[in-house]
Amino acid sequence: MSNETVFVGKPINGMGKSLRPYVDSPENQRQLYKRTMIIVIASQVFGGAGLAAGITVGALLAQDMLGTDSYAGVPTALFTLGSAAAALVVGRLSQRLGRRAGLAAGFLTGGLGAAGVVLAAVFNSIVLLFVSLLVYGAGTATNLQARYAGTDLALPTQRAKAISTAMVFTTFGAVAGPNLVNITGRIATLLGAPTLSGPFMLAAVAYILAGFVLLIFLRPDPLIVAKAIAETQRAQDSRNHAQQSHTLITGVNKRGIIVGASVMVLTQIVMVGIMTMTPVHMKHHGHGLGEVGVVIGIHVAAMYLPSLLTGILVDKYGRMPMSYASGVTLLLAGLLAAFASGDSMVLLVLALALLGLGWNFGLISGTAAIVDATPPHIRAKTQGTVDVLVALAGASGGALSGMVVAQSSYSTLSLAGGFLSLLLIPVVLWSRKKV
Repeated sequence: MSNETVFVGKPINGMGKSLRPYVDSPENQRQLYKRTMIIVIASQVFGGAGLAAGITVGALLAQDMLGTDSYAGVPTALFTLGSAAAALVVGRLSQRLGRRAGLAAGFLTGGLGAAGVVLAAVFNSIVLLFVSLLVYGAGTATNLQARYAGTDLALPTQRAKAISTAMVFTTFGAVAGPNLVNITGRIATLLGAPTLSGPFMLAAVAYILAGFVLLIFLRPDPLIVAKAIAETQRAQDSRNHAQQSHTLITGVNKRGIIVGASVMVLTQIVMVGIMTMTPVHMKHHGHGLGEVGVVIGIHVAAMYLPSLLTGILVDKYGRMPMSYASGVTLLLAGLLAAFASGDSMVLLVLALALLGLGWNFGLISGTAAIVDATPPHIRAKTQGTVDVLVALAGASGGALSGMVVAQSSYSTLSLAGGFLSLLLIPVVLWSRKKV
């Protein structure tokens, strides 16, 4: 077993009989890893449909209710800010009680928030809208944190692939969501609600279903099993190699955590900033809601669908080379979005697809770096803390994007985002510097 999986902390005394077969048998561990991936995949399909609502019509709903473009980025900022708080809570809850409790609670909370957005639209309540968007952000945070669940029992050479497998199945729900904008809008109208509240109705149902899938089926909990395995290994090392055990006490790579977090933070700022204002930019150029759904749907597909290939590349060529690829791809996306005609669907689709792909490269390589750098006894807590930073970065990108466009232009926003992604290069170079 890899040294980085060693658990140091309170011993797992009185280990339950349900855990012992997994601790003692590598074959049972492999079977549980496969079963965990199936459950996570199922939850991600629903979770993807839930998160798509906010990025597709959130800005348009705010624009409609507030009557101005200046605050169109506020919904993205709010649900991203909500996801920051939720990431911290879900991470700590997962560390204490396991992935099952943390992830289920996060998705169920996100579902309640989506329902609140629908009510806010019905009653035209700005206050309720803003509060509900904060709560809705719990689903976004949980959807991202679910990618970690597959890594708890994965071998070091499987981690990026495990992350990417969980992410790729988010695509099915995330792409379906934007392309159901017109259908859910018609359903909302039939129910007497505003058209733009329809996608949030879908989000409420989807997040709640994701929560129940995890709550019912994610047993035994992969993180609890990983802790038990690590504690058993630590105890064996203490008996057989006392001196060696002393050198394995922390197993924490702080530089790896910093680099992984920096990569994810930068890619999140760039992606959220440009993505948030694209629907508003398209509306100003006469594109309808269906066309917005197509562009955002392709963008979300590019965020998640290439994940399996990305995971293989990250495991094969390393975390840092793929971080370089992320920076270059985001730069190309920003340049294309800045100089493309707002009337051209083809160029907008290509720009947003590159934006999603660059984010995909950065998220998977950064996530794998975080998992590599953390042992099980602090892994979920650290992951939650890092995702707080990622969410806050997204909130900043979302809030500032509307202001930048209102004071300047969409082209300026896109150029700024593209050049900001180049900061990934010195971050990666620092990671390679010898201490």
